[in-house]
Parts: sequence; C-alpha cells; structure tokens
Amino acid sequence: MIQDLIRHTRVLEIVGDTIRVKAEGAALGELAIVENVDGESSLAKVVSIDHSIVSLQVFAGGKGLSTDAGVRFLGHQQQVTYSWNILGRIFRGSGEPLDDGPDISTEPQIEVGGPTVNPTMRVLPQKMIQTDVPMVDLFNCLVESQKIPIFSVAGEPYNDLLARIGFQADADILVFGGLGLIFDDYHFFRTQFEEHGVFHKTVMFVNLASDPIVERLSVPDMVLAVAEKFAVEENKRVLVLMTDMTAYADAMKEVAVAMERIPATRGYTGDLYTQLAKRYEKACDFKGAGSVTILTVTTMPGNDVTHPVPDNTGYITEGQFYLHDGVIDPFGSLSRLKQRVIGKVTREDHSQIMNTMIRFYAGATEAERKQAMAFELSPFDEKLLKFGGLFRERFMNIRASMPFNAALDACWQTLAECFEPQELLMKQHLVDKYFPKQQTAAA
Repeated sequence: MIQDLIRHTRVLEIVGDTIRVKAEGAALGELAIVENVDGESSLAKVVSIDHSIVSLQVFAGGKGLSTDAGVRFLGHQQQVTYSWNILGRIFRGSGEPLDDGPDISTEPQIEVGGPTVNPTMRVLPQKMIQTDVPMVDLFNCLVESQKIPIFSVAGEPYNDLLARIGFQADADILVFGGLGLIFDDYHFFRTQFEEHGVFHKTVMFVNLASDPIVERLSVPDMVLAVAEKFAVEENKRVLVLMTDMTAYADAMKEVAVAMERIPATRGYTGDLYTQLAKRYEKACDFKGAGSVTILTVTTMPGNDVTHPVPDNTGYITEGQFYLHDGVIDPFGSLSRLKQRVIGKVTREDHSQIMNTMIRFYAGATEAERKQAMAFELSPFDEKLLKFGGLFRERFMNIRASMPFNAALDACWQTLAECFEPQELLMKQHLVDKYFPKQQTAAA
C-alpha cells in the first residue's frame, strides 16, 4: 500500500545530485527509481530522512531532472551480485558490469551495508599473510583479519605497492575497490592482476573519477559484502584492497554539503569516524570459516597526518604502512598484530633479525647526519653507512620481492657484509646457526 502511495512523488527540490521529495514509509539506504518527464529513469539512494522529507542521491546526477519527475521506492537496500561467476569480473559502483563479460543478471543478489560480525564469532588473529614484500613480511607482518592502511601522499607509488601486495599475497580471493580512480589507475590494476595470473580469483568494483559520487560511496559496502560472503559461506581467506579512502571521505563531504549538513573539522562530516569504522570493522577471522583482511590506501593532503581522514583512520586500524619517497619507512610504519605471529608461525630468528636490522638502520641514519654535518666518522660509522645503503636497496624498495625465508637469509647476508659476528649483539645460538660461515665484514 505504501509503495502505491509514493509511486509518483513530486520532487520538492534539486540540489546538485541530491533531490528531496515528500514521502512516507521510505527507509534510510533504500533504493528508488527516479522517472523523469522525458521517460528516462535513474537509480537513487535514500541518504537522509527528516520527518516526511526524504533526500535521495541520484546515481546518474541531477542534471536534466525536472521537479515534475516521479519517484518509485523499491522497498530494499542496494544489492550486489554474488556467486562464483563474479570472479574475474569488473563492476561499477552501481553494481552493473563494467566489462564485456557474460550476462549475470540472473545470478543471486545480496544486500550491502549490513552490520559487522558478532564479536563472539571472531577468532583472535594468529595467521600471517605472506606478501613477499620484505618491509611488510619482515618488519610489519600482515596478519589475517587485520585492518591496516597505507599512509602516503599524492604522487607516491602507493597503487604500485597495493597491487604488488595483491598479486603476491597468499590469499584465496582478492576483492578490489577503486574509489574515484582516473582511468590510467584503473587500467593499471586490471593489467597487473591479469599479467600476474590472479585475475581469475579477483573481483573488482571500480568508481572512476568521472562517475557519480553516490557510486563511490557504495563501493566499499559492495566490496565488503562480497568479501564477507566468500569468507563465511565458502571458507575462503579474502584480501580486500581499496584505494583511496580519502577520496571516499571527500565524497561523503560533498554529499553532506549538498544536503546542507553542519560541517565538522575541515568541512568533513561529524560522523566521519563512525562511517570509516563501520567499514574497517568488517575485517574478521570468522570462527569455523574464513577471514577478511582489509588493506587500504589513505592519502594525506599536504603530508599532514593530523588531517581528519588519516587521523581518524589511525584510531580505527591496527597500524599503518608509511610510504614516502618511494620506500616504506620502517620508523613510520607499524603493525600492532605482528607479535601474534613473529616467532610463533615464522622462523625462530625472525624477532632477532627484525630488531637488529632496524637498530642498525637507525644507527645508519644517525651516521648520515654526522656525515652531512662534516663530523668525523668512526670505523663503525662507516660500516653503518654501508649497511644503510644496502638496506634501502635490498629491502625498502617497494619493488623488492622475495619469499619470507629467503628474505631472512638476505638479512643475515647483509649483516655479514657489513659487520663482524660479535658486533651484532644477537643471541649467540642464532648467530652460530644462521650467520654465513664463509663471509665476514673483513672479507
């Protein structure tokens, strides 16, 4: 009965891509069809309800709409296609296929944007996801069910790093979400997944910079709904990749401005933390099932970590990878869950190697400062300088790639090229077992 009453509702106001109508019985997040007087129709999503005034964000934009347009509410939230047939496919933020693949309109649909998992169904993180990226695997392990961002700035190769982790990670399923991507970036991700042989286990949801803002807001929810379904029902280890969450927050801000909401810090919405946390908390290791691990990119305008988006993100997530000057900074990066796997599911020397390498690299940066200020360098400073150069070249470069145990062996080899065994200050039984026998710093 309600559907009949509000089938043709006159539009009260059009502000940008947002329209307001007077209607009863609509629900927040519900989809509607906006039927223009020329016969064209477009999907819209309920984004706000104020008594009987309903605000909808029109997917195709408000351009060309008339106040004589009609609105028909569909009675359900946004849905996304879910089946094994979506693997190897690319979808828009509206859920429609972006590629030229077979028709899957008859496949099952699932609703997006549901609640996070019951805490009693969560398992404590205890499994590592190997990425073959040394600065991740060795120094800030990626743990199953972790939620962690890549903090960076515009112009840095953060998409290269995200794609590399995606096609090298030992995950069963990849679910990618592109938020406001330029076409070159979209093509880059697609090409990388295809060339490295993981496209068959990947599903992509892409919102291009030229696409409607409301679709950008839908992408994370669709990505996470699909990821959760694969984890729970198919017992899969799912890795979610999304870039860029700052573009997502900017889209929320743009919609809020159109709706005349009172802005908070730097114009962002007052519920920014809640909206980000609602998505990040989908990361979970499910009891008796699979897991969802979330890795995102969060750009910091002006390299300002106090910017509202990275600032709020830091309170929600379990660490961050800090990418600047083309390398992952070991000092700015942190994985709060790494202690749950280091030495437990990794080799016995992992903890000692991690601490020793960072200790010597910190010494190398100090020696570089002394050198820059023309202070006299000691013989040990010279060794530190050599070590610092090798460490950046072999480990910090985001294109460095090696299996986990090979990376540990490379650490021992690097230490042997720069220092004597007694200079390492490591547990002697580990030095005796792993230090290269035929090579010393003097050699």
